[in-house]
Amino acid sequence: MHTMWKGSISFGLVNIPIKLFAATEDKDIKWRSLHKQCLSPIQYEKKCTNCHQEVSSDDIIKGYEYVKGKYVTFNDEEMNQLKEEQEDKAVEIVDFVRLKEIDPIYFNRSYFVGPGDNGVKAYTLLREALRETEKIGIAHMTIRSKKQLAILRVYDNCILMESIHYPDEVRNTIHVPGVPTETEVNQKELQTAISLIDELTTTFTPEKYEDTYRVAVMEKIKEKVDQNELTTPVANTASREDVIDLVSALQASIERTKKQEVVKEEKTVGVEAKKRKTSRKKASQIT
Repeated sequence: MHTMWKGSISFGLVNIPIKLFAATEDKDIKWRSLHKQCLSPIQYEKKCTNCHQEVSSDDIIKGYEYVKGKYVTFNDEEMNQLKEEQEDKAVEIVDFVRLKEIDPIYFNRSYFVGPGDNGVKAYTLLREALRETEKIGIAHMTIRSKKQLAILRVYDNCILMESIHYPDEVRNTIHVPGVPTETEVNQKELQTAISLIDELTTTFTPEKYEDTYRVAVMEKIKEKVDQNELTTPVANTASREDVIDLVSALQASIERTKKQEVVKEEKTVGVEAKKRKTSRKKASQIT
């Protein structure tokens, strides 16, 4: 696994060097957007909505829209200063609670925690203490320049850290439209629903569930590859042909200009010769 973060866990006077590893991965099909006509990938440009000019990364600054159409801006120096002030490579455990006390709506992203250099003994101590007490640690940490709340718990034989939402990031259910407030239901219907739940109740086995859509897409992709239903972007020869045509036209223009210069020069020589001949004739008549 690729180490994505290095730091330490601290609780009380104990400090544990650790490394973080992504515990999950995105298995979604990665589609590319292609131009239907020539099957080449589509590029998305960064353009200003006001002057419609294409901008580079150097032309972009951060801004917060505090009211519609008005922004507070931050330059790179200010952003880096804020980052340095908040950057703390320590995961500080502030409380211990039971996992069942936290509703899953708070869970965000999972990371495997591995021991860092000289951290195996302290890592093992924390893992076994969490396992024996059946508690989880509530901690503060900073990752990717964002101050986060996290929990630490035992998963298999590893410490797992999960970032969780702050309370003000979880929306209130009173804003959900159409939710019934009454709790009275038909008892017979309720008992039937409970019986159905009992019939379908089992032990959670994650291996039995799969993303059937992704499996179907991958099977179709393999089928198209096996049947050689492959496409290659159409070579963009138009620009090259235009260049060749332009060069040919310029070369022809040069040749024509040379010919015109020769003809013009010949005409000039002929006129001058005729003038000289005329002058000689007039001179002989005078004498």
